[in-house]
Amino acid sequence: MEDKKNPVYSRTDTSKVNMAEEEWKKVLPQKVYEIAREKGTEWAFTGKYWNSTEKGTYYCAACGNPLFVSDTKFESGCGWPSFYQPISKTSVLYTPDNTHGMQRTEVQCGRCKAHLGHVFDDGPPPTGLRYCINSVILDFDKAQAAEKKFDKDKGAATKEKE
Repeated sequence: MEDKKNPVYSRTDTSKVNMAEEEWKKVLPQKVYEIAREKGTEWAFTGKYWNSTEKGTYYCAACGNPLFVSDTKFESGCGWPSFYQPISKTSVLYTPDNTHGMQRTEVQCGRCKAHLGHVFDDGPPPTGLRYCINSVILDFDKAQAAEKKFDKDKGAATKEKE
């Protein structure tokens, strides 16, 4: 949902966002700031989207960049929303993360460099990847247009049978 307080939030603007941390702190809700800018994480099995099966698109909660579609979401059992691929190659960035005594790959928003989560190589086909993403940093839009078209087509098919 576009935020009036956040001047960079846009689901259509693809320009890179370069904003000072002090400004991010002013425009982002505290929980989003903690994940996006301080590389925090939410507790497993507590996030809004970890077990969601709704159809639609997931966006960066910090800048509105389209990140994932629900068709690539799967149940991994890890407690965070898991996807096997981003919307596009430029949707996300990859950064080595050697914190907490582990070697992982951090996933960042391709537009604003917000911390999203991590990617692992234990996902399903076709990519074999598991993007383990914090719900707090995701905005979601249900696929209403597709649903309306389906309902309309279903209604037309029912009338034809009558």
